[in-house]
Formats: sequence, C-alpha cells, structure tokens
Amino acid sequence: MRKNSIKNTRINGEVQKELSRLITTEIKDPRINPMTSVVAVEVAPDLKNAKVYISVLGDEESRQATYQGLKSAASFMRSQLARTINLRNTPELHFIMDQSIEYGVNMSKLIDDVNKGLKDDEKDE
Repeated sequence: MRKNSIKNTRINGEVQKELSRLITTEIKDPRINPMTSVVAVEVAPDLKNAKVYISVLGDEESRQATYQGLKSAASFMRSQLARTINLRNTPELHFIMDQSIEYGVNMSKLIDDVNKGLKDDEKDE
C-alpha cells in the first residue's frame, strides 16, 4: 500500500474522526484542555504506527499538560480504536503538538490590525 493511496487516506480520516470523538467525550483526564483538536493523522502503510497532530488553544503550560494527559491515555485510545475500527493492526499512537491553528488565528489578528490601521488613516484624510 502506497503512502498516499486512497485506502490510506480513508484510514487516516477514520482514525482522526474516532480520536477526535474519544478526546472530546470519552477521556476524563483533567489535564486535557477542552479546546484540543486533532488536526491530522498519518497512519503508516503497515498500520503499526500513527502520528497524531494535536492543536491546543491556550498557553504553553496547558499544551504541556494536555500532551502528558494524551500520552498517558494513549493505550486506552488504542484499545478503543481496536474496538471501533476494523483494521488488521491497530496503530501505536505518537502525539505531535501542532501550532498551525494558533498561528493562523495570530496571522488573522495581525491582518485585521493592519486593515484597521489603513481604515483609520483613510478617515483622517
């Protein structure tokens, strides 16, 4: 199975959807921030490993606590994946912190500030 095959893409989507559901509804760890989202999942072609890209909206302390909470809940999530998704092998989950959503929000805020400054300059003239 090639890395970008249709089957692999479908598996990535299913695992991402199920992990998002597990994080929001099943895991009761207080360390995990409620504003945690699964950005992307890359399951290896042999289905042994999965990179799970996680984005947490909050400060650095909240990100680290969420990361530790997810690492400790990885075996529970893996067992739940095995029950809900019928795969030959259930992948081992490796969490990676992703700041792309936060970066996008920050860039959008900067663009809005620049646009506001331009509108204020036009009103002054």
